[in-house]
Amino acid sequence: MRIAIHANGFDMTAALRQYTEQRVSTALGWARLHMRKLAVSLSDINGPRGGVDKRCKIQVQLDNGREVIIDECEADLYAAIDRAAERADRAVVRSVERTRKFTHDRIAAPEQDLDETDSAGTPFADEQGEHR
Repeated sequence: MRIAIHANGFDMTAALRQYTEQRVSTALGWARLHMRKLAVSLSDINGPRGGVDKRCKIQVQLDNGREVIIDECEADLYAAIDRAAERADRAVVRSVERTRKFTHDRIAAPEQDLDETDSAGTPFADEQGEHR
């Protein structure tokens, strides 16, 4: 699965890129057959001032034309990646389940010869009292 990762407001380290790829692949790897595009955008909103400003935005474009966008902000970028990956997984599951096609035909029960036995499986007696 190919993941496009972009960083805005800071330098992307190899460790952060690897963690992001591994975490998103783990969360959304099952859906690779349903996806057209997967993009992750990491940013530091406030810059060096700090605070709850590390943002992870995950965009998943599905085959059915739907798009799932998850935006998560945390004080720690790794925590933002974790929460966004979990939320993206749940959202993609819901979206894929909505588009599944189910048949609504009932399966016919096998016909049994109910005239010959009762519910316990014992044979009925005929009109003269003899068992068949």
